[in-house]
Amino acid sequence: MAEFDFNQLARANADAALCRASIRQQPTHFRVDEHLPFELAGEGGHTFLLIEKASSNTDWLAGQLARFAGVDSVAVGYAGLKDRHAVTTQWFSIKLEGHDEPDWDQFNADNYRILKRSKHTKKLKRGVLAGNQFSLLLTDIEGDTARWEQNLERIKSFGVPNYFAQQRFGHSLNNLQRAQQWFEQALKPKKSQQRKMILSAGRSWLFNLVVSERVRLNNWQQWLAGDMMQLDGSGSVFLPGSNDDGVEKRLNDFDIHPTGPLWGRGRPLSQQRALALEEQVLADWQDWQQGLEQAGLKQERRSLRLRPQQFSWLWQGEDLLLSFFLPPGSYATAVLRELADITDVSLRNSVKPDFSQ
Repeated sequence: MAEFDFNQLARANADAALCRASIRQQPTHFRVDEHLPFELAGEGGHTFLLIEKASSNTDWLAGQLARFAGVDSVAVGYAGLKDRHAVTTQWFSIKLEGHDEPDWDQFNADNYRILKRSKHTKKLKRGVLAGNQFSLLLTDIEGDTARWEQNLERIKSFGVPNYFAQQRFGHSLNNLQRAQQWFEQALKPKKSQQRKMILSAGRSWLFNLVVSERVRLNNWQQWLAGDMMQLDGSGSVFLPGSNDDGVEKRLNDFDIHPTGPLWGRGRPLSQQRALALEEQVLADWQDWQQGLEQAGLKQERRSLRLRPQQFSWLWQGEDLLLSFFLPPGSYATAVLRELADITDVSLRNSVKPDFSQ
């Protein structure tokens, strides 16, 4: 059985290990605000609610909404899961065709409240968001201030490796253990939702291994021969020509990005040197590759790097307030990993949030 250790993944910034801090001393120290990629129509059969919540997870709140509105759980839509140990705002849609509109003023509770309400013609589907705005307060700061500033400037200018963060893999990385049992011992989970989570974790781990090797070789920001490139802000990928002189400039301008594999059926999309590197990294993971292929996933690509947008910081006494915007599918903890050794306090007791902060 393989040992899965997230700390084995290479850091681009070795100086991050010389700084330390804590996050989530309180839920209000970790704030996430979701942004939709479209304007609401103001009419239609779906009620959209922007809800601020703390110390509660997305699935649980979706269930509360369904019960309150008297609809099936499938009538409730949301774009993505938000952390329980945080204050978050996110949109939910509730299909109310054939149902009376409930009195939403009665839905608020100690740990959630409705901020906005509107109508729209379609359900909010998973993954349909522009991104998330983060506001994080780091406490228990250790390390030289000049080094902190250097690390911050480095992230702002060059970005970070686009790792799937630890929360992608379940509590104590359990979903990777379950992937191993499935792919290597044919112990396939019975529930569809469990299978989806495990498949997602499995291909994400293989991607992380490729990113880690590219970081170790210091070419995660470079164009290797046969690299599939991704347009910034888009899922569109392409293979540059060998004589494309504009690639390096577009890379430096963050207009395009090198990519790594999200494994699945079909021929690998990379070629030449890039493909050889990926094959070498994943040589011992053929059971996982075959398991992902047999499950019906298709070959896809993901950017090797992530540059936070609107990245800024403010020292508040001995604490540090970070603010930045990330596109869908990227992780704030991947950004923090290149800044310092972070202790995630994640208070487990029931704490009533103070929304006035």
